[in-house]
Amino acid sequence: MIKKNNKGMLIIVSGPSGTGKDSICNRVKNEMDNIWISISMTSREIRGNEKDGVDYYFVSKEEFEDRIKKGYFLEYATVHNNKYYGTPKDKIEEYLNKGIDVILVIDIQGAIKVQKLIKSALFIFIMPPSMEELKRRLENRNTESKDRILERFKTAYNEINYYKKYNYLVVNDDLDEAVSKVKAIIKAEKCRVDRIEDVYLNSYEEVMHEELIDKEFNNSEIEIK
Repeated sequence: MIKKNNKGMLIIVSGPSGTGKDSICNRVKNEMDNIWISISMTSREIRGNEKDGVDYYFVSKEEFEDRIKKGYFLEYATVHNNKYYGTPKDKIEEYLNKGIDVILVIDIQGAIKVQKLIKSALFIFIMPPSMEELKRRLENRNTESKDRILERFKTAYNEINYYKKYNYLVVNDDLDEAVSKVKAIIKAEKCRVDRIEDVYLNSYEEVMHEELIDKEFNNSEIEIK
């Protein structure tokens, strides 16, 4: 009866470093059907056990700037130590056209750019339960210097001010609960009337409709065939 739009939904997830965005999105991908997480491209160095093409596409600054000139990115920005981060648009378009929902984990700058380009995208902001907890999570990573942690912490204060630009806010106090909320948001969004192409009646429903009309005017019993 309901004809849904066959194109996938673009889901933008943002929030300060340490809020658990990746953990939430990976769980959502594993627990829901038909979802792909976009892989960003960056000019920064590979860290630890990261793998090219899995965690990020790693390229040089010169390669990144060449791709900018060629219009390769949906959005890009310079963050943390002036390193480039960007979203290749070809794969996103490919998956969306196949009817697969795409999760895009990007910073605030990138999200605002996407908002201007794709009005139908869904925007979810992940918030820490408190700044004290955020500081503890950043310190427990043991991957960055104290100066870098302080820089990320200061950036988080600024980023939190942008939460009203998003459609939904999820506080990640408990990972299981945060994952459930994001899944519920995605399911609810798919039921919005502006994401439905058409509502139609099949032949059986049309027959019932006609018989109901006849009953109204003729006060006769309806025979269900």
